Amino acid sequence: MRTLIVEDEPLAAERLIVLLQQLRPNAKVVAVIDSISETITWLQENAAPDLILMDIQLSDGASFEIFRKIKTQSPIIFTTAFDTYALDAFKLLSIDYLLKPVSKAAFKQALDKLDWLSGKQTSTTRTYKSRFLARIGNRSFFIEATEIAYFSADNKIVYLNAHDGTRYLVDHTLENLEQMLDPRQFFRLNRSIIVQASAIQHIKPYINSRLKLNVKAGSNLDELIVSRERVSAFREWAES
Repeated sequence: MRTLIVEDEPLAAERLIVLLQQLRPNAKVVAVIDSISETITWLQENAAPDLILMDIQLSDGASFEIFRKIKTQSPIIFTTAFDTYALDAFKLLSIDYLLKPVSKAAFKQALDKLDWLSGKQTSTTRTYKSRFLARIGNRSFFIEATEIAYFSADNKIVYLNAHDGTRYLVDHTLENLEQMLDPRQFFRLNRSIIVQASAIQHIKPYINSRLKLNVKAGSNLDELIVSRERVSAFREWAES
């Protein structure tokens, strides 16, 4: 279970890590972040975690501000020293609302609730988008997901780059595409690229602890970079 901790009190963050290790030994803390701005950046640049443990009062404001700027499908367990935010919390994908100091019993109950809800959700087979409507100029085309090499974003414009080298426009953000695409086949490399596994020809190290992918799109091999923050998740995805 990939877990993101958003907490600006080091001792509180450490307690959550210890409790998580005790109650879910297989859980992996992917990052510990202490501000709204850093959380937004992390969620934009990384695959959605399986769980977010989030304090409500952070170093630069109330964490609800995060979800006014971006959307996430990750379940959240809120932690706080105050009991006045419960209604706002449950408007989001909140599993539980725990008051500090978080007790082991309360934390276990929240994790058990997450397990139960996850079991209900996975009992039905999830389907992913298999076809996209893409366009060149004023002409639109149906493009099967299997024909896609990668998606790329240039400011607010998103392109679908096909295996045959054709580049189309699509009316989706990369954030929306992450939710639509099969995560076994597609991976977000950085802020501006989502690649399909079948298009990757080879991988090699790159400067500043990054990776460079050679991706087949038409007669060319396009060079795409895995950001340093995404390298670990990319290796995990590649071997899954």
